Amino acid sequence: MGLFGRKKDNGPILREQVAELHWDIDDPFLFVSHHFDKYPVGNERQAPPYEDVRRKDIGQDYYKLFGYRMYTGKVSPGFVHHPHWGYETITLVSKGYVDHFDSLGNQGRYGYGDVQWVSAGSRYHHCEMYPLVHQDRENPQLVTQIMLNLPLKDKNSPVEVTTIWKEDLCTVEKDGCLVTILAGEFEGTRATVPNKVSWAADPAHHVRIMKVDMPTGATFTLAPTEAASRNIYITEGKATVCEKEFQEGTRLKLKPECEVTVTMGEVASELWVLEGDPIGEKQTMWGPVVLGSTAEVRKANDEIRSKEMENWPWEFTNQKQPLGTERFYRSADGTESRPRMKNDGE
Repeated sequence: MGLFGRKKDNGPILREQVAELHWDIDDPFLFVSHHFDKYPVGNERQAPPYEDVRRKDIGQDYYKLFGYRMYTGKVSPGFVHHPHWGYETITLVSKGYVDHFDSLGNQGRYGYGDVQWVSAGSRYHHCEMYPLVHQDRENPQLVTQIMLNLPLKDKNSPVEVTTIWKEDLCTVEKDGCLVTILAGEFEGTRATVPNKVSWAADPAHHVRIMKVDMPTGATFTLAPTEAASRNIYITEGKATVCEKEFQEGTRLKLKPECEVTVTMGEVASELWVLEGDPIGEKQTMWGPVVLGSTAEVRKANDEIRSKEMENWPWEFTNQKQPLGTERFYRSADGTESRPRMKNDGE
């Protein structure tokens, strides 16, 4: 092969990219939101001090003034009533709590390692507020939310909502690291995807979602995978991947057929691993809707605007649980689930 016909081999790393609040990703994923905020001591409204909040862009605050964001919240931080249509959200709360209310009549509070999995094939509205429950100490919040697409055949399917308590998640300890498996298999342990409609529910799609808690100086090795794509995300501190050092807030797109070793630096961190085969369909996304065509998306957004509050059964669009509420999930039919164990935040 001639000199100019050679393709440079950069090893297992295909792409390096900044990954801060929002992370880019490959099909079948849409994107990831990673929220880390150092919220202060809460008051009786489970909210930050008014003198801080009034200096923020209330209702659209994505700037870390005072070390935290309010997002769309006006009293407590979080995300007030908003729609989803045509995709899934997998939310893991590492620190802090989320108060959840939705258009189906479901509600709950989850956090400190719990996961919520929402498969919103059809029009669905919910609010996700971040209550500052502690009045005697600060309220750090760490939330990672993964958007996973649905194939066309599952658009407009019934909505499925599942809360999984921390102690019920699949975990594996390896090389001093704690691996939490939300989808897929690792070291012989396979996580059960709770919602049947999910693209991740079929092992043939090779979807793997893992959070790896890495102590200072720990080394973690990923074996080759059959998945079509592999991405890892360094969230805090520096890490060395394939003998090169990377900063916190970095996405690395990797060759799935290669073994990859990650060594954490002087700061313990969550390492996220997202793998999967693409859905590979032409779809259209606009705002909170992902459907098959532009016409469908326009019609769906018109319906969202005209029926925004039609099925909202709650008094407020920023509904929160009362102060002192422990973790629970209650479906619209009154069925209730509570964790067997307390966690670090209670």
